[in-house]
Amino acid sequence: MEYIIPLEAKVAVLCGGMSSEREVSLRSGKNVLGALKRLGYKNAELIDVSKNVMNDLKGFEYAYNTMHGKYGEDGCIQGILEILQIPYTGCGVMSSAICMNKEYTKRILSTCKDIPLIKSVFVRKGDDVKEAVKDLRYPLITKPVSEGSSFGMTKVNKSDELEKAYEEALKYNDDVLIEEFIDGFFVTVGVLGKPGEEFATEILEIRTKTEWYDFDAKYTKGLSEFIVPATGLSEEATKRVKDIAVKAHQTAGCNGVSRVDFMIKDDEPYFLEINTNPGMTDTSDLPAQAKVMGIDYDHLVLTILNSAGLSK
Repeated sequence: MEYIIPLEAKVAVLCGGMSSEREVSLRSGKNVLGALKRLGYKNAELIDVSKNVMNDLKGFEYAYNTMHGKYGEDGCIQGILEILQIPYTGCGVMSSAICMNKEYTKRILSTCKDIPLIKSVFVRKGDDVKEAVKDLRYPLITKPVSEGSSFGMTKVNKSDELEKAYEEALKYNDDVLIEEFIDGFFVTVGVLGKPGEEFATEILEIRTKTEWYDFDAKYTKGLSEFIVPATGLSEEATKRVKDIAVKAHQTAGCNGVSRVDFMIKDDEPYFLEINTNPGMTDTSDLPAQAKVMGIDYDHLVLTILNSAGLSK
C-alpha cells in the first residue's frame, strides 16, 4: 500500500450531518475511522458535521468525507473545505452538485451518445404530473431529484397510483424525476483513481428479496444478495458497463471515487445515477466490489484518502 498522506497528518473523518442519510453516514464514518487507525493514522478523528463545522475543522490538515445526501454530497461541505483550504476526498464542488441532482446528471451525460439513458420526465412542484408523464409507459419509478438511499422512491404500476407517489417524492424535494421502470436487474460498478488514472471495479449484481432495490434492501442484512463479479452479463456487456461507468465519471467531472448504477435488461445497460460518495458500511456495495479485486477495506480507504485534494 502506498502512503501519500503522511501518517502523522491530522485527518477529519466527516460523517453524520443533517440529511435523511445521517444514520448511514455515521456507520460509514465509524468504519472508515477504524480503517485509518489500523493503517497508522493515529491523529484521525470523527467529526459529526453540524452548523459549527468550520470551528470543528480547525487544526485538521485533511478531510475524509463520508457524508451522504444533502450538505455532504451536493457540493456544500466541499465548498467549505475549499474555503478552508483543507484537501478532501471524493468529488469537488461542481461534480458533487451536478451528480446529486439526477436530472442535471442526465442532461450532462446526454451529450455522450453512447451512454444509454432511461426515458424520463422532470416535474416541478405544482406541475400537472399526469400530463407530464403522458408519453411514458407504465410502470414508472418516481424519485426525488436530489436524494439518495432510495428515500422517497416509489414504483408506480398504474395511473391512479401516480399522485400519491408524486406527493411522497415531494416530501424530500420540490423537483421529481419520473422514469420508465426497467424490468431487469440492478448492477453497480465503482470508479477509483485520480483524473487520467481512473479504473472500474468489478461489477456487482444485486438480487433482492424485495420488489425492487429500496432502502430496506440496501441496508438490511439478508434482504439482498451480492453477486460479484456479476453473473447475469455477457462478457461484451460487462466491458461496456465498465467503460460507460468510467466515461460517466469523467464526463461529470468526478474525482477519486464514485459508484455508477445501472439497470440491465436483455444484456443492455441503462444508466441510473452516479453516487459521488458511495457508502462504506458493512453492507455497502463499493467495499464488496473492491474486495473481489483483492483490495481489502483498509486498502480501499487508503486508495480514496490518497485522492484527497482541492479544485485547481
